[in-house]
Amino acid sequence: MPLSLLALAAASFCIGTTEFVIMGLLPEVAQDLGVSIPAAGHLVSGYALGVVVGAPIVAIATNGLPRKATLIALTCVFIFGNVLCAIAPSYWLLMGARVVTAFCHGAYFGIGAVVAAGLVARNRRAQAVALMFGGLTLANILGVPAGTALGQQWGWRATFWAVALIGVAAALALVLLVPANIANPKASIMREFRVLGKSQVLLAMGMSVLASASLFCVFTYIAPLLREVSGLEPHHVTWVLLLFGVGITIGNFLGGRLADWRLMSSLVGIFTGLIALLVALHFAAPIWQAAVAVIFVWGIVDFAVTAPLQLRVVDTASEAPNLASSLNQAAFNLGNAGGAWIGGTALTLGAGYGSLPLVSAVLAAGGLGLCLLSQNLDRRAIGAPAPLT
Repeated sequence: MPLSLLALAAASFCIGTTEFVIMGLLPEVAQDLGVSIPAAGHLVSGYALGVVVGAPIVAIATNGLPRKATLIALTCVFIFGNVLCAIAPSYWLLMGARVVTAFCHGAYFGIGAVVAAGLVARNRRAQAVALMFGGLTLANILGVPAGTALGQQWGWRATFWAVALIGVAAALALVLLVPANIANPKASIMREFRVLGKSQVLLAMGMSVLASASLFCVFTYIAPLLREVSGLEPHHVTWVLLLFGVGITIGNFLGGRLADWRLMSSLVGIFTGLIALLVALHFAAPIWQAAVAVIFVWGIVDFAVTAPLQLRVVDTASEAPNLASSLNQAAFNLGNAGGAWIGGTALTLGAGYGSLPLVSAVLAAGGLGLCLLSQNLDRRAIGAPAPLT
């Protein structure tokens, strides 16, 4: 794997830390800004919606521009957004700063995935995409637990200052390691949008939405779930987040290998495993040892879906992959927002934290249904007679 993939992974580490660390700090943010925990959870939704809105806008605005310069510019926007988060004096200003930060997210991962897949041989594309997303998963091993501990000790604002500084280092890595001669021919915007109308592209993005929603319905509220249902102390939550980060890192690279082997069959197995694990988490949550074990395996299975779905979108939109790849990141984050909102709504309506895994299992079942439908369409296309000429 080329060193340039490590530079892509470094920036994705910073972006992933910003995205996920807020979940470990929800109680501290809520107390400091005088809002409820479900209201603080909407900061996750706000970030995700920023990705949804920003991904197509930035992808269109950067159409045909040099990819290296675009990736560096997006990282600089990310740094600026984290500085705004660190100095935000109120809940709504923090929400606005999160949205600014989110604008670089979808386009960065969308363009980065296309770049990563183009840097290696065809039979290693999913593994290259997984390596780039490895920064995102590493954020959950190092960035999120360290950021959570830092925020609990020195205040949540210190976490965002630290992430901004790491972002500067990531930008320098992109400058030094990513080749400047990456081809990016300017494609017709209408052609890009026509590709988005393909049924297989839409099905893949629908799977991304539901896979992400099933994760964030629970993970947004993982800290209060572990505290109130499993009975863990706040400092123990940090170690559970670390273990979850190890799980999703394993799952990310496992998903890359599975996708290079049998992409759609692997997706069916992953969604099936998610449903089983979420049901298991519902019953295991009151017993902290069982809950921690299930959360670790859940992390492995959940993030095994990321690289396969991203590659599925790039393959099904091969005529114009840039916008589709960026919009798939928007799809993931639409799921983030939807999952956090669904979880918060369930809590507001009186459901307990321990019931959220069952809600997530229903969302994962929807993803499995779309996956089976997409697989069936593939089989029909293979078996269809050649058109008459």
